[in-house]
Amino acid sequence: MAMQPWFSEAKFGIFLHWGIYAVDGVQESWSFFEGDVPHDRYMAQLGGFTAARYQPREWAALFARAGARYAVLTSRHHDGVALWDTAHGDLDVVRRTPAGRDLVGPYADALREHGLRVGLYYSHSDWNHPDYASLRHEGRPGWARFNPYAEAHEGQEDPAAWDRYLAYRDGQVGELARRFRPDLLWFDGEWERTEEQWRIRELAGLIRAELPECVLNARMLGEGDYATPEQGVPIDAPDGPWELCLTVNDSWGHRHHDDNHKSTTQLVRYLAETIGAGGNLLLAVGPREDGTLPAEQVERLEGIGAWIAAHSEAVYGTVAGLPPGHHYGPSTRSADARTLYLTLFDIPRGPVGVRGLRTPVRRVSVLGTGAELGHRVTGGLHEVPGVLWIDPPPAADLDAHATVLAVELDGELDLYRGAGRS
Repeated sequence: MAMQPWFSEAKFGIFLHWGIYAVDGVQESWSFFEGDVPHDRYMAQLGGFTAARYQPREWAALFARAGARYAVLTSRHHDGVALWDTAHGDLDVVRRTPAGRDLVGPYADALREHGLRVGLYYSHSDWNHPDYASLRHEGRPGWARFNPYAEAHEGQEDPAAWDRYLAYRDGQVGELARRFRPDLLWFDGEWERTEEQWRIRELAGLIRAELPECVLNARMLGEGDYATPEQGVPIDAPDGPWELCLTVNDSWGHRHHDDNHKSTTQLVRYLAETIGAGGNLLLAVGPREDGTLPAEQVERLEGIGAWIAAHSEAVYGTVAGLPPGHHYGPSTRSADARTLYLTLFDIPRGPVGVRGLRTPVRRVSVLGTGAELGHRVTGGLHEVPGVLWIDPPPAADLDAHATVLAVELDGELDLYRGAGRS
């Protein structure tokens, strides 16, 4: 299946880790897996998960104001707790928590009402399922210490139990596909088994029989459509479509004492660097157990949205900009290759230089204010172009987070990438 163009055009999405772990504010799933929290205490959080103030339309409206074009919700993390009324197993918020209702359907409906694409996260692994720890990773024997939640003791594998587990997983994924018809399925947990053990090809066939245009992330291994680096813009961008998964503070889900929120300026920088390298930013926020988002996270989303609104021309409808070395900062370019958008994170102390630009420049302006800037070319010899120098924007035209210059070209972008005269 060809990659769906909406994904690379979206640029910005919201990642929502929401589950019973928000009750005590512990790490999602890993807290009992790694022994930080006793398993019975972790599961006791079922009794405190209320979703009492869950307003998915408010979520969707906020995400739209933030400039996001899609969102991804954890329909079921590694702890196995489903956010919908699944017919496969009984570990879901409908039967086992005070929330008592499906939380996925209203989310999907609200996103669509606001023109956003619907993404659902689902973990291949389930550390609470009685049949899950029935196999070992064939490709990496002894890759991790034995953990009763993840794998069987050596020599105690149970292939029949593993078949039952895969039937359960396929049943739940089928429910998500048929009932909520997501535009994107974001898988996780793939490291615990091989592609063959997961039967990835069969799972992809099940999904695409129901949703031929559904986008799948790379944690569907050989069937994935795009890469998912985490928590840092890659120095070398992955080949093909990709998405940076980044937390707004230090946690994926809600942690009561995690106040280490990145500033709006830092988040705008992550966004500019990511889209400048051809990726999307998937920014994670953590709802409380009642469904509300912390004020600090709402503030960050509103701030990002205001910046995108003033610079949308440099965000949507663009592709990766100049390779490193041409401009000291990220950039994007228009789809017709006739406009460059240069991002300035700092206040320029002098003219802004662009190297290797063969195409003549018609006009340079500050995006968001329209202020026109003088520009000239100095130097150059034979096939090696001179340096384009752009006058620094006046203080009144500088953005509080990142200033963007629109460089309109007299033709399609043509860059010199050589080493000069030998």
